[in-house]
Amino acid sequence: MPIYPLERLFSRISTIGASPGDSDEIRLQKSLLVICAFLFMLAGVVWGIMYVLFGEPIAGMIPLSYSVFSFISIFYFSLTHKFRIFRFSQLLLILLLPFALMWSLGGFINGSAVILWSLICPLGAMLFEKQANAPRWLLAYAVLVVISVVIKPWLPIPHHLTAGQIHLFFVINLLGVGSLIFLMVYYFVGKKNYFQAQSESLLLNILPREIAEELKSNGSAEAKHFNEVTVMFTDFKNFTQITEKLSPVELVTELDTLFKAFDQIIDQYDIEKIKTIGDAYMCAGGLPVPNSTHAADIVNAALDLQTYMHQHSLEREGKNQEVFELRIGIHTGPVVAGIVGDKKFAYDIWGDTVNIAARIESSGEPGKINISGSTYERVKDNFTCHYRGKIEAKNKGEIDMYFVSQSTARSVTGVE
Repeated sequence: MPIYPLERLFSRISTIGASPGDSDEIRLQKSLLVICAFLFMLAGVVWGIMYVLFGEPIAGMIPLSYSVFSFISIFYFSLTHKFRIFRFSQLLLILLLPFALMWSLGGFINGSAVILWSLICPLGAMLFEKQANAPRWLLAYAVLVVISVVIKPWLPIPHHLTAGQIHLFFVINLLGVGSLIFLMVYYFVGKKNYFQAQSESLLLNILPREIAEELKSNGSAEAKHFNEVTVMFTDFKNFTQITEKLSPVELVTELDTLFKAFDQIIDQYDIEKIKTIGDAYMCAGGLPVPNSTHAADIVNAALDLQTYMHQHSLEREGKNQEVFELRIGIHTGPVVAGIVGDKKFAYDIWGDTVNIAARIESSGEPGKINISGSTYERVKDNFTCHYRGKIEAKNKGEIDMYFVSQSTARSVTGVE
């Protein structure tokens, strides 16, 4: 999509005074205030020229002086990045100058309701400052209105503005103030929605959508019992020995590459990633939304994982790099799932099923998919499996285990 000159100009203007450490909210406030300041500055020039042309040079100098002071404020902000000073100066100028212009023109009627521009000050305070500070600016606006009423009899009457010109400024002021208020709110809400969408996207990278929605609605998410899910554990053979041969940066880069690939694979089967622990990767099918295909989904994903690891290993061998070999263990059974804590929370699962899945993985072999008898009963019609016998698992006794050799052609679908 082409970037038009006006868009490019606004994009550059919005970065004035920005700092690398700014939060999304501060960045939004800065960009919006700078853009508004430029628009008000241009409006001041137009207003000033019009009043001068209509024979009111004193009135014309007030919006022109506003534009000068506003430009100085923007320039100072671009050099110092002091947002508090910039914000206060802009709000103060927006509040005072329309009143000064009205007083120079002789009051509310002769001033064509120009003080409506000052209403942007308390509105801007809500957008650019803490919400609690906005009433102070509104009170200041009300005080100036009262002062204007009191001093009305002593205000000078313009001699050169015709009734038609006064009406013209009425129309311009009403349209100008209304349009700028709309544009300010429109821009702010649009950016706010954008940042909100980014935050929600980040939240959904941490929690399942259903849990995230429950957490946003209720402030907490209840733990739930699932009668049957399928849990998969993976880890790499001789990981400790391999890490001794890699720099920390190389190790983290490699794990990041592998786990990103794992994430993409399990996403294809609607499997929920639970967590990574060192070189171990844990995920589960059949939650948070129960379905009848979780066991087959997990096994299909496991086959894809081993295929990916085989291709990845060939690439690393060709570069004379250390090769990672993957063990996979799968078990099916009941779990409890939920989130715990108030900070850095994560969706997790608990129960003996999790422990057994970990034992199945550690009892497996590199390059193979080791499943329990429980999982076998749910996938035996869809995959070819070889019985290994009863294998001793640490602290779990003997467990029936099978190696999955290949997938059959049958597709697996269905949701409970």
